[in-house]
Amino acid sequence: MKKFAFSQTEIEGLIIVQPFVSEDLRGSFVKDYSKEVFEANGLEHDLMEVFYTYSKKGVVRALHFQRVKQQPKLVRCVSGKIYDVVVDLRKDSPTFKKWLSFTLTGENTQELLIPKGCGHGYLVLEDSVVSYKCSEKFYGEYDDGILWNDPDIGVDWPTEKVEKVILSEKDMALQSFRKFMDQYQGF
Repeated sequence: MKKFAFSQTEIEGLIIVQPFVSEDLRGSFVKDYSKEVFEANGLEHDLMEVFYTYSKKGVVRALHFQRVKQQPKLVRCVSGKIYDVVVDLRKDSPTFKKWLSFTLTGENTQELLIPKGCGHGYLVLEDSVVSYKCSEKFYGEYDDGILWNDPDIGVDWPTEKVEKVILSEKDMALQSFRKFMDQYQGF
């Protein structure tokens, strides 16, 4: 049995969460969110929406964020395997423009608590289901992002692990980091 565990990363507010997992001969039971446990560990994350993505191997889901009414989120790969990336876009942060990557799988059950002011994306390494537990609603009019392969951010995506990269039209049309900075000056 694994109990909840929380680890701060180099990016302030970006927390690696090991959820509660119990296994026996029937299989396993995972509790990946508990308001009470989170609060007892100094973490505030009130759920407003929960949604799931189903993605094929090779899909990249850009570096997304909401410009206004930002969405702190708890992200977990329920099944499959993803290379998850978080970029700090908070202009006053000591880790501004820094990105960190994590391998999230259905087997390791780890999840990320991603704070406001960060861009988030991932490369699907195996067909995957990813859950998002958001503490703010999704607002399409504020939905935005930065190109997944922007040279100023320089994420080292392991694209050699997939046959081809699959991008939506929306993600292909996202702005560069420079345009984001010119227009918004960060968060």
